[in-house]
Amino acid sequence: MVERDSDRSVSQTVRAQLSLRDLILSGDLRPGERISELQAVETTGASRTPVRMALVRLEEEGLLEAIPSGGFMVKAFSERDVLDSIELRGTVEGLAARFAAERGVSSRDLEPLKECLDEIDGLVRQDPISVEAFSSYVALNARFHALLTELSRSPPLIRQVDRASALPFASPSGFVMTQSTLPDARYTLLIAQDQHRVVIDAIENREGARAEAIMREHARVAARNLRLVLRNKTHSDLLPGLALIRMAGD
Repeated sequence: MVERDSDRSVSQTVRAQLSLRDLILSGDLRPGERISELQAVETTGASRTPVRMALVRLEEEGLLEAIPSGGFMVKAFSERDVLDSIELRGTVEGLAARFAAERGVSSRDLEPLKECLDEIDGLVRQDPISVEAFSSYVALNARFHALLTELSRSPPLIRQVDRASALPFASPSGFVMTQSTLPDARYTLLIAQDQHRVVIDAIENREGARAEAIMREHARVAARNLRLVLRNKTHSDLLPGLALIRMAGD
């Protein structure tokens, strides 16, 4: 019975967390808006303890900020905040790639990544690339990055990559769907895919510094897309939470 109650509490926490995150990213809860525990209970329908845990998790994600007088406030992000988060993610992913190269990886371990890249090749051959193909790319790109991180065989580093990727707008595929609306969308994907293949080549050849540098540069594709999206908001519906980001100079 105790275990069942615990499972129910965790489930309520996750549901409340997802519900509140959706409200933030959709703009229903705006930057600077205060969220009290009671308000969150009424909004999500969950009980107070799971809601309290959900609010703390959203603070850890960086979407909320605790208020000294009580409750939380929806955070706004500067363009620099997001660029720094992307750079941080690229740095730890680069370290993972270097570890993989220097520690050595078997052909068998690399096979899932190469299969993933073959699937991505099938998508980027389209000209123009459909929105559906971009959607498939998001899933395959996330898989590639996860598999690459696992090759480091470093649990502490894997945890740090996961934490960096969970920062608002910092995930490897954070701006892919908005990228699909840009004139050079296919060209950008081709560059990213070439970087995928080059980093695998560097790992196979045990070139740690090269593998690290490629992944750090690879993250800057997302930084480029962020700048383009912020300056062309005609398709902002493809990037939930865009209203939370303040452009440089705003």
